[in-house]
Amino acid sequence: MSQSIRVTRTAMKQKRIPISAPPQPFASPFEGLNLPDLPPGPEPAQPADSQRPDPGRIVLRREKARRGGKTVVVVSGFSEAHSIAQIEELARNARQHCGVGGTVHEREIELQGDQPERVRAFFSGAGYRVAGP
Repeated sequence: MSQSIRVTRTAMKQKRIPISAPPQPFASPFEGLNLPDLPPGPEPAQPADSQRPDPGRIVLRREKARRGGKTVVVVSGFSEAHSIAQIEELARNARQHCGVGGTVHEREIELQGDQPERVRAFFSGAGYRVAGP
C-alpha cells in the first residue's frame, strides 16, 4: 500500500510543468487555412464627423415631496441614445461640479439641494439644451 502511494507521488512530480521555462507562443488556429476563393472583407468604417452630436434637451425640476421637506433638483428627459452608464457618469460629474450628493433613479439624475442655477450651468456647458427652473 505504501509503495503505491510512493509511485503515485513520483508520477505526479514528473507530470508537473516547469514554471521557469520561457512561455511557448500559441499557434494560430487559422495558420493552416488556405482559402484563396474567399471574397474580400468589408471596407473599414469611415470615422464620423469630428463634431460631437447634439446631446439633446433635458428638463430640470424641483421636488420636495416624499423627501422630508428637503429639496432636490431632478434632471430628466435624457434620450434613449444615452446609456445608463453615460447617465451615471454625467451624474458623477454634476455632483462634483455642484458640490452636492445625488443619485440616478430610472434614467433621472437627482441632485440634493436647491441649486438649479449650478445644475443648469453644468449641463449647458456640456452642450445640453436645458428647460425648467
